[in-house]
Amino acid sequence: MKATIERSTLLRCLSHVQSVVERRNTIPILSNVLIEASAGGAVKVMATDLDLQVVEALGAVSVDQPGAITVSAHLLFDIARKLPEGSQVSLDAAENRMIVKAGRSRFTLPTLPRDDFPMIAEGELPTSFEIPAATLAEMIDRTRFAISTEETRYYLNGIFLHVADDELKAAATDGHRLARFTIKRPDGSEGMPDVIVPRKCVAELRKLLEEALDTNVLVDLSASKIRFTLGGQNGVVLTSKLIDGTFPDYTRVIPTGNDKLMKVDPRTFFEGVDRVATIATEKTRAVKMALEQDRVTLSVTSPDNGTAAEEVPAQYSSEGFEIGFNANYLKDILGQIEGDSVELHLADAGAPTLIRQDEKSPALYVLMPMRV
Repeated sequence: MKATIERSTLLRCLSHVQSVVERRNTIPILSNVLIEASAGGAVKVMATDLDLQVVEALGAVSVDQPGAITVSAHLLFDIARKLPEGSQVSLDAAENRMIVKAGRSRFTLPTLPRDDFPMIAEGELPTSFEIPAATLAEMIDRTRFAISTEETRYYLNGIFLHVADDELKAAATDGHRLARFTIKRPDGSEGMPDVIVPRKCVAELRKLLEEALDTNVLVDLSASKIRFTLGGQNGVVLTSKLIDGTFPDYTRVIPTGNDKLMKVDPRTFFEGVDRVATIATEKTRAVKMALEQDRVTLSVTSPDNGTAAEEVPAQYSSEGFEIGFNANYLKDILGQIEGDSVELHLADAGAPTLIRQDEKSPALYVLMPMRV
């Protein structure tokens, strides 16, 4: 194989694919990217960790000799990063070596044969629909902070995508908080299986979406695999295995009868919680909210660091009571609200609280209280 590629093109492509490759690998070939050059001047670069696979097509300046080879992903990325801007990179593979040349630089890297490179067998992906990249990015941003990192409850380690009531819903929960984002059901997604998209796939997809926000993403899926195609023919294809498990029926924890409504400016509220939480320690992450007529008093008491309190103006006309929340969880949710008002629907000190911008908002959050 022999091909010449613009440094900026190669660098952008490698930055996408190398982040899938784990830094430590017991299987040497998984540290490599597969580079495949065809006679027409097209080059494909591929990386995998056996659960997630990313393939990107790019145009080469020239392909003198078609072929395919695998070479260390992180090494090639680091080399491309350090080469001078505007240079052309020549990749020449023969006899278990790849020679990388650009300007006056020359590197000789070890290679492994392409036949050893594992591919994810996609099988049939019967459900297929398109979704605007900006919508998909928002769906991820509004929910992924609530994904659980607890390995024992592996079925919570991702975003749950499912179709219900003529809507496509994305939900994530770690048992303490729930985030859900809803959009109108895209054409082609009816009858789709309920799927859990793993955390790593979500993170890689979100990075790729950043460069394609004004395009559409093609989503193909079955009950065990999902594939995202960004940027059409010369784009990036991300394929991932799905989490094999059952996501709990989260609708049961969304409260419907919470009769106490508090409206507050999310920025002011966030900053107030952030300030009083300064003295909270690992043991006392709880912030106490005392609700009274048209105001809420936030307070934290720490046996080591003393106490803090702050009063925040709010619209509230129900009876006064006190409730505690994990300060970080509350801040995570408030950080998602973009308007100048947020609604907290409360019941009592022991019941989950529903948080949303308003009833028309596509995003909805539920937060479990803490004892304070």
